[in-house]
Amino acid sequence: MISVKFISPEETYSIRHKVLRPNQKLEDCKFAADHDEAAFHLGALFEGKLISIASFYHETFPEFEKERQYRLRGMATLEEFRRYNAGSLLIQTAEEYMKENDVNLWWCNARTSVSGYYEKLGMKPFGEVFDLEPIGPHIVMYKHLVLKDEMN
Repeated sequence: MISVKFISPEETYSIRHKVLRPNQKLEDCKFAADHDEAAFHLGALFEGKLISIASFYHETFPEFEKERQYRLRGMATLEEFRRYNAGSLLIQTAEEYMKENDVNLWWCNARTSVSGYYEKLGMKPFGEVFDLEPIGPHIVMYKHLVLKDEMN
């Protein structure tokens, strides 16, 4: 059984390093906004073991008009646990939390190799593919969130 909980930024670093940046230093897995007051980090656990992580930051992408945005960074699942849908559970939890906090839109710079995964989560691509050194090709992806007061 997978459970999801809020975690500290420090708890994300080992998975960020192992999955996302194995050829870089651990220091490269620490993001400047990790400790911002509005940032939050989620972890998915299987039998008490942290297997998947995602970090969200109150950051605006200037091309989107929605006022309250969050950016996803550093989402990763340990390879041996990818069939458990832990990442999807993290996103569901994050979306509920963001809706409760009146967030209208979330976005990310997605690696093109996983853009299909994000599309399955309801995200849409925006703009052209760009190269993010030293990681590789990315594309901006986003998703509008329907807030309770917008449903009526």
